[in-house]
Amino acid sequence: MKISICIATYNGEKFISEQIDSILKQIKNHDEIIISDDGSIDKTLEIVESFNDKRIRIIHNRGEKGYTPNFQNALKQASGDIIFISDQDDVWLPGKYNAVIEDLKNYDLVVTNSKVTDEILNVTNESFFNIYNSGTGLFKNLICSTYYGCCMAFNRKVLTYAMPFPRNTEVSVDLWIGLVGEAVGKVKFIREPYLLYRRTGNNVTQLGSLMSRSTRPLHMKIYKRLITLFFVLNLTIKYKLGIKSHQ
Repeated sequence: MKISICIATYNGEKFISEQIDSILKQIKNHDEIIISDDGSIDKTLEIVESFNDKRIRIIHNRGEKGYTPNFQNALKQASGDIIFISDQDDVWLPGKYNAVIEDLKNYDLVVTNSKVTDEILNVTNESFFNIYNSGTGLFKNLICSTYYGCCMAFNRKVLTYAMPFPRNTEVSVDLWIGLVGEAVGKVKFIREPYLLYRRTGNNVTQLGSLMSRSTRPLHMKIYKRLITLFFVLNLTIKYKLGIKSHQ
């Protein structure tokens, strides 16, 4: 079984080395790390290349710029049976790889807990799940999404139905993949923290308050949830009818 780890990078020279190193220590020789770069102008790619590891594959996002299309570019190239999503600035904790692979024998998508840290990896909260009461549920997550891509891994079945991403920018990529997992299979939230979730600047102060997660007008929040619900229900109908998405 082959595993793909997809990372979307852009000017990530400050932390990318720590992240890649933490992943390489756990994955197998036949696995792959796909780095999709969005045109970094710093030393991100130079640092990635310095690992000189055959498991790392660098691709360039030649299409539309931005996190979502860059991330989708990485997923398109994933050849693994299981796909991990990773941000460029976090750190995998020991045991993440094995724990996730084991649970994906019985589930289609898993989400691991994480320890929230500041920029230099001082732990500020031992459990991300405790902050947001993370867990499954369509309406629960439409109201307050607890799906975070950096903590997620899923099988090819979920990827097949999740791609391509909805073109509407109101649909959060992380939430979309999570809800696709719920629609077409089984999802598990692993309470053990297997990631150092790095937060920088004012982001740290935003954690811990559900109301402070967004300052958007109420009508836009409602619109976002309705649009996401529409896409999820549409996907669920297609799944029941056996209609697969095309990457």
